[in-house]
Amino acid sequence: MRTRLIAIVLSLSLSLVGGTGDPPAVEGTWEWPVDGARSVVEPFRAPAHEYGPGHRGMDVAAVAGADVRAPAAGVVAFRGTVVDRPLITIDHGGGRVSTWEPVASALSPGDVVSAGDLIGTVAAGGHAERGTLHVGVRLDVRYVNPLPLFGEVPRAILLPCCEV
Repeated sequence: MRTRLIAIVLSLSLSLVGGTGDPPAVEGTWEWPVDGARSVVEPFRAPAHEYGPGHRGMDVAAVAGADVRAPAAGVVAFRGTVVDRPLITIDHGGGRVSTWEPVASALSPGDVVSAGDLIGTVAAGGHAERGTLHVGVRLDVRYVNPLPLFGEVPRAILLPCCEV
């Protein structure tokens, strides 16, 4: 009876955790989305709270018209224009979702992409400087720094801990 109870609890736990069988992407495994040097023009800055100021992604150098490629396998969740910028969102599974803007794309929600597949081209519009591509990543609906997914480790900045 005890073994059966443990099996039931484990089964329920796995189904609550997600149970899709697809592991989330591991840090350092994503492919860089554009050709050329890996240049981060504007880094991720986490907000102090959910509605606080910050930069919920990173802007990478990318010329207008440049091809943008999927960094990892996934399914297109959204493609359209938000305010003044075209964007595309990819669900990579495991609670990880990436958003790319400004990107003009012919893909549609539900389209499956593999790492390296063309998802669109760098367009214009939005908050990012001309000549940049904004990369945003959410993990379980919270924005996270996308840079470690590409094998990059952000440089640590030491701040004073206490007032004297």
